Amino acid sequence: MKIAVPKEIVPGERRVALVPNALGKLTKAGFEIFVEKGAGEGSCYSDKEYEEAGARIAKSPEELYKDAKVILKVRPPVVSGKKGNNELDLMPEGSVLICFLETLRNPQVAGELAKRKITSFSMDTIPRISRAQSMDALSSQASAAGYKAVLIAARTIRKFLPMLTTAAGTIPPAKVFIIGAGVAGLQAIATARRLGANVEGFDIRPAAKGEVESLGARFVDAQLEEDTEAEGGYAKEVSEEAKKREHQVLHDHVAAADIVITTAQVPGKKAPVLVTRDMIEAMKPGSVLVDLAVEQGGNIELSKPGESVDVNGVTIIGPDNLTSEMSVHTSQMYARNIITLLLHLTKEGQLQFDFDDEITAESCITHNGEIVHERTKELLK
Repeated sequence: MKIAVPKEIVPGERRVALVPNALGKLTKAGFEIFVEKGAGEGSCYSDKEYEEAGARIAKSPEELYKDAKVILKVRPPVVSGKKGNNELDLMPEGSVLICFLETLRNPQVAGELAKRKITSFSMDTIPRISRAQSMDALSSQASAAGYKAVLIAARTIRKFLPMLTTAAGTIPPAKVFIIGAGVAGLQAIATARRLGANVEGFDIRPAAKGEVESLGARFVDAQLEEDTEAEGGYAKEVSEEAKKREHQVLHDHVAAADIVITTAQVPGKKAPVLVTRDMIEAMKPGSVLVDLAVEQGGNIELSKPGESVDVNGVTIIGPDNLTSEMSVHTSQMYARNIITLLLHLTKEGQLQFDFDDEITAESCITHNGEIVHERTKELLK
Protein backbone atom coordinates (compact mmCIF):
# COMPACT_ATOMS: atom_id res chain seq x y z
CA MET A 1 0.00 0.00 0.00
CA LYS A 2 1.54 3.26 -1.18
CA ILE A 3 1.98 6.28 1.11
CA ALA A 4 2.66 9.68 -0.50
CA VAL A 5 4.39 12.44 1.47
CA PRO A 6 4.30 15.72 -0.50
CA LYS A 7 6.37 18.81 0.02
CA GLU A 8 4.28 21.46 1.76
CA ILE A 9 3.51 24.36 -0.59
CA VAL A 10 1.96 26.81 1.88
CA PRO A 11 4.42 29.77 2.03
CA GLY A 12 6.68 29.61 5.08
CA GLU A 13 5.75 26.04 6.05
CA ARG A 14 8.96 24.12 6.81
CA ARG A 15 7.50 21.02 8.47
CA VAL A 16 7.13 17.62 6.81
CA ALA A 17 4.64 14.87 7.70
CA LEU A 18 7.18 12.05 8.04
CA VAL A 19 10.83 12.08 9.09
CA PRO A 20 13.38 9.42 8.11
CA ASN A 21 13.85 7.83 11.54
CA ALA A 22 10.10 7.26 11.88
CA LEU A 23 9.63 5.24 8.69
CA GLY A 24 10.50 1.85 10.18
CA LYS A 25 7.10 1.27 11.78
CA LEU A 26 5.34 1.89 8.48
CA THR A 27 7.60 -0.30 6.35
CA LYS A 28 7.17 -3.12 8.88
CA ALA A 29 3.41 -2.69 8.57
CA GLY A 30 3.67 -3.26 4.80
CA PHE A 31 3.51 0.31 3.51
CA GLU A 32 5.58 1.51 0.56
CA ILE A 33 6.62 5.13 1.19
CA PHE A 34 7.15 7.74 -1.51
CA VAL A 35 8.48 11.17 -0.49
CA GLU A 36 8.45 14.11 -2.87
CA LYS A 37 11.89 15.41 -3.77
CA GLY A 38 12.95 18.10 -1.27
CA ALA A 39 10.00 17.51 1.07
CA GLY A 40 12.22 17.33 4.14
CA GLU A 41 14.61 20.17 3.34
CA GLY A 42 12.77 22.72 5.49
CA SER A 43 13.22 20.39 8.46
CA CYS A 44 16.86 19.58 7.62
CA TYR A 45 16.13 16.04 6.32
CA SER A 46 17.78 15.18 3.00
CA ASP A 47 16.42 12.97 0.24
CA LYS A 48 19.37 10.65 0.87
CA GLU A 49 18.29 10.15 4.50
CA TYR A 50 14.80 9.17 3.35
CA GLU A 51 16.21 6.70 0.83
CA GLU A 52 18.49 5.16 3.44
CA ALA A 53 15.46 4.77 5.73
CA GLY A 54 13.59 2.83 3.01
CA ALA A 55 11.58 5.51 1.20
CA ARG A 56 11.53 6.21 -2.53
CA ILE A 57 11.98 9.76 -3.79
CA ALA A 58 9.36 11.00 -6.25
CA LYS A 59 10.79 13.59 -8.65
CA SER A 60 7.41 15.12 -9.51
CA PRO A 61 3.97 15.50 -7.90
CA GLU A 62 2.50 13.28 -10.62
CA GLU A 63 4.88 10.44 -9.75
CA LEU A 64 4.24 10.97 -6.06
CA TYR A 65 0.45 10.78 -6.20
CA LYS A 66 0.07 8.08 -8.85
CA ASP A 67 -1.72 5.08 -7.28
CA ALA A 68 -1.23 6.53 -3.79
CA LYS A 69 -3.58 4.97 -1.24
CA VAL A 70 -2.58 7.17 1.71
CA ILE A 71 -1.46 10.80 1.62
CA LEU A 72 0.21 12.28 4.69
CA LYS A 73 0.52 16.07 4.99
CA VAL A 74 0.92 18.79 7.60
CA ARG A 75 -1.25 21.64 6.27
CA PRO A 76 -4.63 21.42 4.51
CA PRO A 77 -4.39 20.84 0.76
CA VAL A 78 -4.31 23.97 -1.35
CA VAL A 79 -7.56 23.98 -3.33
CA SER A 80 -7.19 27.19 -5.29
CA GLY A 81 -4.57 29.57 -6.61
CA LYS A 82 -2.21 29.46 -9.54
CA LYS A 83 -2.55 26.77 -12.17
CA GLY A 84 -0.92 23.55 -10.98
CA ASN A 85 -1.19 24.53 -7.32
CA ASN A 86 -4.47 22.73 -6.65
CA GLU A 87 -3.27 19.74 -4.65
CA LEU A 88 -6.66 18.05 -4.65
CA ASP A 89 -6.54 17.68 -8.43
CA LEU A 90 -3.55 15.40 -7.99
CA MET A 91 -5.02 13.16 -5.28
CA PRO A 92 -6.50 9.86 -6.55
CA GLU A 93 -10.21 9.28 -6.02
CA GLY A 94 -10.72 6.91 -3.11
CA SER A 95 -7.41 7.75 -1.45
CA VAL A 96 -7.06 8.56 2.26
CA LEU A 97 -5.74 11.96 3.35
CA ILE A 98 -4.45 12.63 6.88
CA CYS A 99 -3.32 16.13 7.93
CA PHE A 100 -4.37 19.24 9.83
CA LEU A 101 -7.51 19.92 7.78
CA GLU A 102 -8.73 22.76 10.03
CA THR A 103 -12.30 22.33 8.76
CA LEU A 104 -13.73 24.12 11.80
CA ARG A 105 -12.07 27.27 10.43
CA ASN A 106 -12.40 26.41 6.74
CA PRO A 107 -15.25 23.90 6.27
CA GLN A 108 -15.29 24.38 2.47
CA VAL A 109 -12.26 22.10 2.08
CA ALA A 110 -14.40 19.22 3.40
CA GLY A 111 -16.88 19.74 0.56
CA GLU A 112 -14.08 19.58 -2.00
CA LEU A 113 -12.75 16.36 -0.49
CA ALA A 114 -16.20 14.78 -0.48
CA LYS A 115 -16.72 15.66 -4.17
CA ARG A 116 -13.53 13.77 -5.01
CA LYS A 117 -14.52 10.81 -2.79
CA ILE A 118 -11.38 11.22 -0.71
CA THR A 119 -11.59 9.82 2.81
CA SER A 120 -10.00 12.34 5.16
CA PHE A 121 -8.88 12.42 8.78
CA SER A 122 -7.93 15.63 10.55
CA MET A 123 -5.19 15.77 13.16
CA ASP A 124 -6.91 18.73 14.86
CA THR A 125 -10.08 16.76 15.70
CA ILE A 126 -8.41 13.88 17.55
CA PRO A 127 -10.42 13.43 20.78
CA ARG A 128 -8.65 14.38 23.99
CA ILE A 129 -8.82 10.99 25.67
CA SER A 130 -6.03 9.05 27.34
CA ARG A 131 -5.62 6.39 24.62
CA ALA A 132 -5.32 9.08 21.95
CA GLN A 133 -2.56 11.08 23.67
CA SER A 134 0.14 9.70 21.37
CA MET A 135 -1.88 11.01 18.39
CA ASP A 136 -2.54 14.48 19.85
CA ALA A 137 -0.76 16.67 17.32
CA LEU A 138 -2.40 19.85 18.60
CA SER A 139 -0.63 19.37 21.92
CA SER A 140 2.74 18.41 20.46
CA GLN A 141 2.79 21.46 18.20
CA ALA A 142 1.43 23.83 20.87
CA SER A 143 4.26 22.85 23.19
CA ALA A 144 6.80 24.09 20.66
CA ALA A 145 4.88 27.33 20.13
CA GLY A 146 4.84 28.07 23.86
CA TYR A 147 8.59 27.53 24.09
CA LYS A 148 9.37 29.68 21.07
CA ALA A 149 7.07 32.51 22.21
CA VAL A 150 9.18 33.06 25.32
CA LEU A 151 12.38 33.15 23.28
CA ILE A 152 10.84 35.76 20.97
CA ALA A 153 9.81 37.89 23.93
CA ALA A 154 13.24 37.51 25.57
CA ARG A 155 14.94 38.57 22.35
CA THR A 156 12.67 41.62 21.99
CA ILE A 157 12.57 43.02 25.52
CA ARG A 158 15.36 45.36 26.51
CA LYS A 159 15.89 43.73 29.91
CA PHE A 160 17.47 40.68 31.49
CA LEU A 161 14.99 37.96 32.43
CA PRO A 162 16.82 36.54 35.50
CA MET A 163 17.85 38.38 38.63
CA LEU A 164 21.50 39.38 38.42
CA THR A 165 23.79 40.42 41.26
CA THR A 166 26.65 42.45 39.86
CA ALA A 167 29.27 44.93 41.02
CA ALA A 168 27.01 47.57 39.52
CA GLY A 169 24.11 46.53 41.74
CA THR A 170 21.30 43.97 41.76
CA ILE A 171 18.96 43.72 38.79
CA PRO A 172 15.52 42.31 39.66
CA PRO A 173 14.01 39.53 37.52
CA ALA A 174 11.60 40.39 34.73
CA LYS A 175 7.89 39.83 35.39
CA VAL A 176 6.28 37.43 32.91
CA PHE A 177 2.51 36.90 32.80
CA ILE A 178 1.19 33.89 30.84
CA ILE A 179 -2.53 33.91 30.00
CA GLY A 180 -3.92 30.44 29.35
CA ALA A 181 -2.53 27.34 31.04
CA GLY A 182 -3.05 24.78 28.30
CA VAL A 183 -0.14 22.96 26.69
CA ALA A 184 1.34 26.10 25.08
CA GLY A 185 0.88 28.16 28.22
CA LEU A 186 2.45 25.59 30.51
CA GLN A 187 5.46 25.23 28.19
CA ALA A 188 5.79 29.03 28.14
CA ILE A 189 5.70 29.10 31.95
CA ALA A 190 8.35 26.37 32.18
CA THR A 191 10.60 28.13 29.65
CA ALA A 192 10.30 31.54 31.32
CA ARG A 193 11.09 29.96 34.68
CA ARG A 194 14.19 28.28 33.22
CA LEU A 195 15.34 31.69 32.03
CA GLY A 196 15.00 33.01 35.58
CA ALA A 197 11.95 35.25 35.25
CA ASN A 198 9.34 35.90 37.92
CA VAL A 199 6.33 34.13 36.35
CA GLU A 200 2.57 34.29 36.88
CA GLY A 201 0.03 32.12 35.11
CA PHE A 202 -3.68 32.75 34.58
CA ASP A 203 -6.51 30.47 33.50
CA ILE A 204 -10.24 30.62 34.16
CA ARG A 205 -10.22 26.87 34.91
CA PRO A 206 -9.49 26.31 38.62
CA ALA A 207 -8.02 22.90 37.76
CA ALA A 208 -5.07 24.67 36.12
CA LYS A 209 -3.86 25.99 39.47
CA GLY A 210 -1.95 22.85 40.41
CA GLU A 211 -0.24 22.61 37.01
CA VAL A 212 0.88 26.24 37.07
CA GLU A 213 2.21 26.01 40.62
CA SER A 214 3.99 22.71 39.91
CA LEU A 215 6.18 24.64 37.45
CA GLY A 216 7.17 27.19 40.08
CA ALA A 217 4.88 29.99 38.91
CA ARG A 218 2.24 31.88 40.87
CA PHE A 219 -1.36 31.15 39.86
CA VAL A 220 -3.62 34.16 39.36
CA ASP A 221 -7.16 33.18 40.35
CA ALA A 222 -10.01 35.30 39.02
CA GLN A 223 -12.51 33.51 41.32
CA LEU A 224 -15.28 33.60 38.72
CA GLU A 225 -17.52 31.27 40.75
CA GLU A 226 -19.07 29.49 37.77
CA ASP A 227 -18.37 26.47 35.57
CA THR A 228 -15.48 27.40 33.28
CA GLU A 229 -14.40 24.09 31.72
CA ALA A 230 -15.88 22.66 28.51
CA GLU A 231 -15.68 19.18 27.03
CA GLY A 232 -12.14 18.09 26.19
CA GLY A 233 -10.61 20.23 28.93
CA TYR A 234 -10.92 23.52 27.05
CA ALA A 235 -12.08 26.73 28.70
CA LYS A 236 -15.70 27.65 27.97
CA GLU A 237 -17.34 31.01 27.43
CA VAL A 238 -18.40 32.66 30.69
CA SER A 239 -21.12 35.12 31.68
CA GLU A 240 -20.86 38.89 31.21
CA GLU A 241 -20.46 39.37 34.95
CA ALA A 242 -17.58 36.88 35.00
CA LYS A 243 -16.00 38.65 32.03
CA LYS A 244 -16.01 41.94 33.95
CA ARG A 245 -14.32 40.29 36.92
CA GLU A 246 -11.80 38.63 34.61
CA HIS A 247 -11.05 41.95 32.90
CA GLN A 248 -10.23 43.67 36.17
CA VAL A 249 -7.94 40.87 37.34
CA LEU A 250 -6.14 40.74 33.99
CA HIS A 251 -5.81 44.54 33.83
CA ASP A 252 -3.86 44.71 37.08
CA HIS A 253 -1.47 41.87 36.21
CA VAL A 254 -0.93 42.89 32.57
CA ALA A 255 -0.10 46.44 33.66
CA ALA A 256 2.55 45.15 36.08
CA ALA A 257 4.18 42.73 33.64
CA ASP A 258 7.27 43.18 31.50
CA ILE A 259 6.20 40.33 29.19
CA VAL A 260 2.70 39.01 28.50
CA ILE A 261 2.12 35.86 26.45
CA THR A 262 -1.44 34.87 25.52
CA THR A 263 -2.36 31.33 24.47
CA ALA A 264 -6.16 31.05 24.84
CA GLN A 265 -7.85 29.33 21.88
CA VAL A 266 -11.16 27.53 21.40
CA PRO A 267 -11.33 24.96 18.54
CA GLY A 268 -13.56 26.15 15.71
CA LYS A 269 -14.21 29.56 17.22
CA LYS A 270 -12.64 32.99 17.17
CA ALA A 271 -10.12 33.39 19.96
CA PRO A 272 -11.42 35.45 22.91
CA VAL A 273 -10.04 38.98 23.26
CA LEU A 274 -8.51 39.03 26.74
CA VAL A 275 -5.99 41.88 26.61
CA THR A 276 -7.73 45.13 25.66
CA ARG A 277 -6.39 48.50 24.61
CA ASP A 278 -6.76 49.98 28.11
CA MET A 279 -4.57 47.20 29.52
CA ILE A 280 -1.90 47.79 26.87
CA GLU A 281 -1.91 51.54 27.52
CA ALA A 282 -1.36 50.85 31.24
CA MET A 283 1.85 48.89 30.55
CA LYS A 284 5.34 50.34 30.90
CA PRO A 285 7.14 51.43 27.71
CA GLY A 286 9.48 48.66 26.60
CA SER A 287 7.07 45.90 27.62
CA VAL A 288 6.36 43.07 25.17
CA LEU A 289 3.23 41.08 24.38
CA VAL A 290 3.16 37.89 22.27
CA ASP A 291 -0.21 36.68 20.94
CA LEU A 292 -0.15 32.96 20.13
CA ALA A 293 -3.84 33.07 19.17
CA VAL A 294 -3.34 35.74 16.50
CA GLU A 295 -4.16 33.34 13.64
CA GLN A 296 -7.58 32.69 15.21
CA GLY A 297 -8.41 36.36 15.64
CA GLY A 298 -6.13 37.09 18.59
CA ASN A 299 -6.30 37.38 22.37
CA ILE A 300 -4.79 40.87 22.19
CA GLU A 301 -6.95 43.64 20.81
CA LEU A 302 -4.32 45.30 18.61
CA SER A 303 -2.29 42.26 17.45
CA LYS A 304 -1.85 41.53 13.74
CA PRO A 305 -0.82 38.19 12.17
CA GLY A 306 2.83 38.13 11.21
CA GLU A 307 3.43 41.69 12.37
CA SER A 308 4.97 43.65 15.23
CA VAL A 309 2.87 46.59 16.43
CA ASP A 310 4.11 49.46 18.61
CA VAL A 311 1.65 51.14 20.98
CA ASN A 312 3.23 53.95 23.00
CA GLY A 313 6.50 52.02 23.29
CA VAL A 314 4.82 48.67 24.03
CA THR A 315 5.55 45.98 21.42
CA ILE A 316 2.79 43.57 20.38
CA ILE A 317 3.99 40.56 18.38
CA GLY A 318 1.63 38.35 16.37
CA PRO A 319 3.86 35.42 15.36
CA ASP A 320 2.78 33.44 12.31
CA ASN A 321 3.17 29.63 12.41
CA LEU A 322 5.73 29.39 15.20
CA THR A 323 5.72 25.59 15.00
CA SER A 324 7.27 25.86 11.55
CA GLU A 325 10.24 27.74 13.03
CA MET A 326 10.93 24.67 15.19
CA SER A 327 10.53 22.34 12.21
CA VAL A 328 13.25 19.79 13.07
CA HIS A 329 11.55 18.77 16.29
CA THR A 330 7.95 19.65 15.46
CA SER A 331 8.21 17.41 12.38
CA GLN A 332 9.57 14.61 14.55
CA MET A 333 6.70 14.93 17.01
CA TYR A 334 4.08 15.30 14.29
CA ALA A 335 5.41 12.21 12.48
CA ARG A 336 4.94 10.13 15.63
CA ASN A 337 1.41 11.51 16.04
CA ILE A 338 0.35 10.82 12.44
CA ILE A 339 1.96 7.36 12.30
CA THR A 340 0.16 6.33 15.49
CA LEU A 341 -3.17 7.39 13.98
CA LEU A 342 -2.47 5.64 10.67
CA LEU A 343 -1.53 2.39 12.41
CA HIS A 344 -4.70 2.71 14.53
CA LEU A 345 -6.65 2.71 11.26
CA THR A 346 -4.72 -0.29 9.88
CA LYS A 347 -5.57 -3.93 10.61
CA GLU A 348 -3.62 -6.83 9.11
CA GLY A 349 -1.98 -4.62 6.52
CA GLN A 350 -5.24 -3.06 5.32
CA LEU A 351 -7.05 0.17 6.15
CA GLN A 352 -10.16 -0.62 8.19
CA PHE A 353 -12.39 2.12 9.58
CA ASP A 354 -14.33 1.25 12.73
CA PHE A 355 -16.72 4.15 13.19
CA ASP A 356 -17.84 2.74 16.53
CA ASP A 357 -14.38 3.67 17.75
CA GLU A 358 -14.26 7.19 19.24
CA ILE A 359 -10.88 8.09 17.74
CA THR A 360 -11.87 7.04 14.22
CA ALA A 361 -15.31 8.62 14.37
CA GLU A 362 -14.21 12.01 15.69
CA SER A 363 -11.14 12.40 13.49
CA CYS A 364 -12.81 11.39 10.21
CA ILE A 365 -14.08 14.34 8.17
CA THR A 366 -15.16 12.78 4.86
CA HIS A 367 -15.90 9.21 3.74
CA ASN A 368 -17.64 7.61 0.75
CA GLY A 369 -18.27 10.98 -0.87
CA GLU A 370 -19.94 12.50 2.18
CA ILE A 371 -19.00 14.81 5.04
CA VAL A 372 -19.33 12.66 8.16
CA HIS A 373 -17.95 15.05 10.78
CA GLU A 374 -20.96 16.55 12.56
CA ARG A 375 -19.46 19.91 13.56
CA THR A 376 -18.13 20.48 10.05
CA LYS A 377 -21.55 19.67 8.56
CA GLU A 378 -23.18 22.19 10.90
CA LEU A 379 -20.80 24.93 9.76
CA LEU A 380 -21.71 24.31 6.11
CA LYS A 381 -25.48 24.61 6.68
